[in-house]
Amino acid sequence: MKKSLGAKTLAQPTPVWAVGAYDEDGKPNAMIAAWGGIASSDPASMTVSVRPGRHTYAGILKNKAFTISVCPKWLAAESDYLGMVSGSKEDKFAKTGLTPVKSDVVDAPYIDEFPLVIECALTETIEVGVHIMLVGEIKDVKCDEDKLIGGKNPDPEKILPLVFSPGVRNYHTIGEFVGKGFSMGKKYMK
Repeated sequence: MKKSLGAKTLAQPTPVWAVGAYDEDGKPNAMIAAWGGIASSDPASMTVSVRPGRHTYAGILKNKAFTISVCPKWLAAESDYLGMVSGSKEDKFAKTGLTPVKSDVVDAPYIDEFPLVIECALTETIEVGVHIMLVGEIKDVKCDEDKLIGGKNPDPEKILPLVFSPGVRNYHTIGEFVGKGFSMGKKYMK
């Protein structure tokens, strides 16, 4: 029997993304966000939801751009820290030793040590309760070459992206390969 848990943000899992932006003074900053996902395949777009009071938010609006650096398992502590303090009070890059890199396609920084980066141009903002959903058109995806499958696609078993479990506030990473998508279910097609 299933137990009702109420109207809560308990979707499983949620991503652990470092959202990169230059602040209003041009200083590189990154914050952790777990409310986000792919929004469209044409144009390739994604969303991330941010509270308007966050330091990163004003920079995204000013520069009309943000990046998503996918947080890997081996940088879990650094990633967690990015979500614990405000860039208005701390230089998160100096504190963690992470390296901001200026995107060559949008006006936002990404994190060099994170293996997968998505660079987005801000196309829309939508107020959703206490958050603003930022929609970004994907302008480029960059991935460490040694983390690719066949030189073409990111390999989740090598990237080991962190995922977040809301409610208990735990970090996890992905498990093993289960099967090929759009193939395993063919046994039910007639």
